[in-house]
Amino acid sequence: MRIATWNVNSLRTRIDRVEAFLDRHDVDVLAVQETKAREEQLPLMGLQSRGYDVAAVGYNQWNGVALISRVGLEDVTVGFPEMPGFGDPVAAEARALGATCGGVRIWSLYVPNGRKPDDPHYGYKLDWLARLRTASAGWLDTPTALVGDWNICPTDDDVFDVTQFRTSTHVTPPERAAFQGFLDDGWSEVTREHAPGYTYWDYYRQRFERDRGLKIDFVLGSPALAQRVTGAFIDRDERDPAQGAGAPSDHAPVVVDLV
Repeated sequence: MRIATWNVNSLRTRIDRVEAFLDRHDVDVLAVQETKAREEQLPLMGLQSRGYDVAAVGYNQWNGVALISRVGLEDVTVGFPEMPGFGDPVAAEARALGATCGGVRIWSLYVPNGRKPDDPHYGYKLDWLARLRTASAGWLDTPTALVGDWNICPTDDDVFDVTQFRTSTHVTPPERAAFQGFLDDGWSEVTREHAPGYTYWDYYRQRFERDRGLKIDFVLGSPALAQRVTGAFIDRDERDPAQGAGAPSDHAPVVVDLV
């Protein structure tokens, strides 16, 4: 079974790339983040003609998550228990979607960015992660994958120049501690051993061409899931402006193989 995660930065804009990616890598399940659309706005015919079922949640042109599966799509769950919202008035955001695909419980997650350490969105990010950790503690006994854009660089090696981020989000001690908390609970980040390198490159100043990126897209597996992993890779070609049709997302897909 082959699963993948990809922040596509607009599924409507990137649908041709997504379809080609699924064909090229023979992916069974793709978790998508930043669909940036309501479900009825998504162009799904090409995916469905390929034998994929799609579950998606999106409320407006921001955030949004989806699961694209050809091995089943059961027990679809929008959000996790006690998932916080944001804004004034506080409203739910489309940042978590779970489903059982081929016997594996997969969660497509789009962790809040945090914006700046002194911004209310930063507190929201930490609260969101804390509540996800509480909810996911009950999922460790089954084959489960928490996949997506975590918006955290867990180590200094995950950022091209950590000195440039000392006053920014993604590398602050509370964010890193939040990520480490999942590992302490028994989750395993299953891609690092097989897939070194960055997963995100800003469009700014040829960051991709100069390989000045961040590693922020991860697959955390429960013990039963982690022991099935045989390999993983980052498809950098999907971030390369010279490859594929149309402009790329600022993220590259991460692919994981399970026995």
